[in-house]
Amino acid sequence: MEIERINENTVKFYISYIDIEERGFDRDEIWYNRERSEELFWEMMDEVHNEAEFTVEGPLWIQVQALEKGLEILVTKTQMSKDGQKFELPIPEDKLKDFPVDDRIEELLDQHFQPKDSQDAESIYEGDLEFLLVFNDFEDLIALSKRPGLDTIHTSLYSYEGKYYLYLEFPEEEFEDEEVIDDMLSILLEYGMESGFTVHRLDEYGKKIIEADVFSTLRKHFS
Repeated sequence: MEIERINENTVKFYISYIDIEERGFDRDEIWYNRERSEELFWEMMDEVHNEAEFTVEGPLWIQVQALEKGLEILVTKTQMSKDGQKFELPIPEDKLKDFPVDDRIEELLDQHFQPKDSQDAESIYEGDLEFLLVFNDFEDLIALSKRPGLDTIHTSLYSYEGKYYLYLEFPEEEFEDEEVIDDMLSILLEYGMESGFTVHRLDEYGKKIIEADVFSTLRKHFS
């Protein structure tokens, strides 16, 4: 996979269909199977994070161009407008016009990743907010557990294919202040990155290491 870091907020990468198939994905299913397309996307984003130090923070804006021998994907981290009412792209519009979009793949991805201009700040976190973060190094989890103010998050820890996955849940009745959630997520994303897997996949194929209270449990054993 070829990766090009455009700027602080944008990365572009190319993946061939051969590479896609070598990763265990069928070429047809990435067009029509949303779950598999998201799984491939996050697998690629893991690689982008490791090679280009591109950390996912908040909603993403994604454009996909289908080429003869592969896919070219442009990923941009969106920013909140100054009035706090909508998300904006931190790149000039004229830079985007030369990047065609393949609607089939984008349609599979945009419901989960792409912010809508009409979405205001009050609608970002509706209901219980759930996150799944992936960590390549267990030491990062230990370091994270020592950061103050995170024990109120509902947590579980899994291992799967040599990586560690931290499941986080912010029950709506316990986390009413969105600024508190934002502050916590900022800390969490300093140590791990968001995973495209679902917790159901980890329940089925992974191994649950810690059932609950991950941070306090880690401090107890690795203080």
